[in-house]
Amino acid sequence: MPAHEPAEPFVVGATHRSSTIALRDRLFIDDAAAPDLFKRLADAGVGQAIVLSTCDRVEVQGMSGTPLEAIDTVLGIFADRAGEEIAAIAGEIDSLTGNPAVRRIFGVAASLESQVVGEPQVLGQVKAGHRLAARYGMVGPELETLLQAAYMVAKRVRTETPIAERSVTLASGAVQIARDVHGDLSGVNGLILGLGDMGDLIGGQLRLAGLARTVLTGPSRRSEAEARRTGCNFTPFEALDDALVEADIIVTASGAGRYLVTAEAMERALKRRRHRPVLVIDGGVPGDVDPAVHELDDAFVYTLDDLELVARENRAGREAAAEDAWRIVDAAVAAWRRSRAERDAVPTLVALRHRFEAIRDEVLAADPGADADEATRRLVNRLLHAPSKALREVAGDAGKGVEDTARVVAHLFGLAGEDSGEDEIENENENGIDED
Repeated sequence: MPAHEPAEPFVVGATHRSSTIALRDRLFIDDAAAPDLFKRLADAGVGQAIVLSTCDRVEVQGMSGTPLEAIDTVLGIFADRAGEEIAAIAGEIDSLTGNPAVRRIFGVAASLESQVVGEPQVLGQVKAGHRLAARYGMVGPELETLLQAAYMVAKRVRTETPIAERSVTLASGAVQIARDVHGDLSGVNGLILGLGDMGDLIGGQLRLAGLARTVLTGPSRRSEAEARRTGCNFTPFEALDDALVEADIIVTASGAGRYLVTAEAMERALKRRRHRPVLVIDGGVPGDVDPAVHELDDAFVYTLDDLELVARENRAGREAAAEDAWRIVDAAVAAWRRSRAERDAVPTLVALRHRFEAIRDEVLAADPGADADEATRRLVNRLLHAPSKALREVAGDAGKGVEDTARVVAHLFGLAGEDSGEDEIENENENGIDED
């Protein structure tokens, strides 16, 4: 990367807010597919990037000296994976650069960009993506610094706001309701429908509470692999009717934008179950369960909002916590940008010091016997030569930018409130300040 092109952040992602679950399923990039993606990025000159591929998002976060070109490269990769032209999927893809990209990266790490804010798994997913990218040489110093800043933001959000407690509390509320409906869970069967993190979290808490058996299903082609990863049994989505009959607790976590559990299917299942009660926890955002299921006898349906009421948390408190968390993120984005600007200025300051030292050596070498007064006068003249010439060139160009330039110079050298110094300038001219 050329030294004059400092790396800038970029993000290209299909998320639960911007895209359909069908598109995210086609874009999904598992660990086996990641090396090819990294190679394509590196071949295109994008040497710093991580990939996050979850139910909520398929996203590439990175740093590049040419971020717009990097975005085009990722869009091309996404289009190839989806089997579409870029124009066909562009409307479902977020493309961000600069501070908005930093805000997204920080917000994802802090679990503020998830379907259910505060999901504890998200930070682990980011760190896993970080490790995978580092294994393939895709994490340079700029991206490393940015990700470490993201981890600090996530830690602050967890410790300074109650936002991270919400998901754990929701899962605990689900366990409490399950015991209210079924009592001892050791003889109870569970069904997880969908790959959302909330299903993973609630399912995990139910298993810890003694759930006898857990089955995973869903419309995604990744469901069977996810079942193996989580230690669940798997059933094809086409066999959902039978799975509903066997399930005493159903947890949905798809957010597919359509009802995966319909009233008709649930009614058929209840008849086959001889009306044994079923607890249905709708963890999809938007909901996965037909509202008409609420009206069926022996079906006890709870949404995430219901779980919050069980946990004695209210929506106002949640929104206040989220606002506090986003304030932390926004302050961190501004701090990161200031820190970045300060680091970018260091090479210039070092070069300036070296230049001044070189001029000092030249002045002393030109007349070793000169007294301090004469030597320092010559030194001042030499130091002011280049900036004086540049200022006059700016002023001579119809005055374009001279006021802004003068303000910058005044700020750099603490000249605010000083006299105009016109007499001094005349004297400096007479003493050869503008002479080569």
